[in-house]
Amino acid sequence: MLLTVVIFLPLLAAAVLLAVPRIPSRAAIAVWVAASAVDLALVGWMWWRFEPGEGASGVIDGLAYEVDLQWIPTVDAGYHVGVDGLSLPLLALTGVLFLACAIYSLREPDRPHTYAALFLFLQTACLGTFASLDLILFFVFFDLSIVGMYFVIAGWGHGNARRSALKFFLYTFIGSLALLVGFIGLFLGSDERTFDMVALAADPPLADSPVAGGLVLLAIGLGLAVKTPLFPFHTWLPDAHTDAPAAGSAVLAGILLKLGTYGFVRIAMPILPDAWQRWAMVAVVVGVISVLWGALVALAQTDVKRMIAYTSVNHMGYVLLGLGAAGLVASADEGARTVATVGAMYQMVSHGLLTGALFLLSGVLWSRGHTYAFDRWGRLARPAPAFAACFSVAAFGSLGLPGFSGFIAEFQVFTGALQAAPVATVVAVVGILVTGGLFLLALQRLFTGDPVVPSEADPDETREGPAAARADGGTATAIQPRTATRMRDLRGYEVASVVPLLVLALVLGLFPRALLDVLEPAALAVVELVGR
Repeated sequence: MLLTVVIFLPLLAAAVLLAVPRIPSRAAIAVWVAASAVDLALVGWMWWRFEPGEGASGVIDGLAYEVDLQWIPTVDAGYHVGVDGLSLPLLALTGVLFLACAIYSLREPDRPHTYAALFLFLQTACLGTFASLDLILFFVFFDLSIVGMYFVIAGWGHGNARRSALKFFLYTFIGSLALLVGFIGLFLGSDERTFDMVALAADPPLADSPVAGGLVLLAIGLGLAVKTPLFPFHTWLPDAHTDAPAAGSAVLAGILLKLGTYGFVRIAMPILPDAWQRWAMVAVVVGVISVLWGALVALAQTDVKRMIAYTSVNHMGYVLLGLGAAGLVASADEGARTVATVGAMYQMVSHGLLTGALFLLSGVLWSRGHTYAFDRWGRLARPAPAFAACFSVAAFGSLGLPGFSGFIAEFQVFTGALQAAPVATVVAVVGILVTGGLFLLALQRLFTGDPVVPSEADPDETREGPAAARADGGTATAIQPRTATRMRDLRGYEVASVVPLLVLALVLGLFPRALLDVLEPAALAVVELVGR
């Protein structure tokens, strides 16, 4: 029952916060920090005791901490959860990033009880999604994450927060409905009439019905593509990120996007192996387009946060490229396809750490000057050296500099995909060049040039001008600075939230075996299931 405790401990802490509203404001956030820290410690204990499986048994029989209880017997849907090499790294990432966000929010002034409770609710939804081994249970947790993030953006965002929250909700909820249609198709196409993922992977449905299998994969793929998000289903992402609070953006990019990519490797590939083989090249093409589109559009942004948001489209494109290459059985051997799959999973973890750190750091800009615009900032390296150092490390890690986790991930994706789809892989490499250019340009804009934004958004230092039209049709408060004053550097709690993420990205870049030993057997299992 350890896994069940890990999943529902944050929800229990959220219930305590809502039931005892008289807890002091800082104590409410402290409860969030404590609950997340205990949860992460339990995940660490699970990792310590975990024994990676080998071959197909890593997916079918090699599950750890498994719980299988009957829930809806008429359709054979149950509370079936478990951990393998695919889910354990993402459970750990969830624990790390939510704890970082809790520490970052220690001084949250706006309704801290509800704020902390919502994030704890979100943590349970994300953990439950990654641990689910039943399609209906996966869908329930998947949808709960949408609800939680909607309220975070609408209640604590800025700019056009309600509009962006509604856009996020409508896009992702419609995508989840397509996902549900696909799950029902798997149920109806299975001989056992079950929603259990393990049973479906052992005996894939619709193997003899290429058309039906393709349609079910299309429904599942659409639902997951919206959540990931992939081109052209990404248009909700920039607005949601720009208007969300910093901790909300970090969780949205670092965890919620992974619910989509995880769905591909957990559900689409092992349960619909024949359909995945037939349509793998489509996945490769969509991945390459997402890589290039995300990088080029990010390069054109004049807003720090929107730039980071578009790089998520770029990085998730690498994930789909690797997973698509794993389905090209006729074009590559098992070893190459396994390497591509491992790279895709590694990229999920790496992106969560580095982009989560970047969004928290962008929140520092908002707290100091209430703007993300590049032309409002400049020469920050001297007044804020810690901020400049952390942002630079996160940026270099995100562009794939050797020594960071991003390099290990992208290197494996390209190495594995090159044999299966050489032309697409070579084209995708261009995305690395553009990503490098856009991050270097961002560093130049932020840390050189003329500073025009005050150090703090206090009444005596700034005065808000009229709402200015934003390029996307929204509005943003125009800051009218009196003079160029010194920006205050990172505070202690901000350092404590960001630096561990960067250290982990560096550790995984220098010592990748700690993660590869867990990922490789599970990735091999998925590749064997796709190629059978």
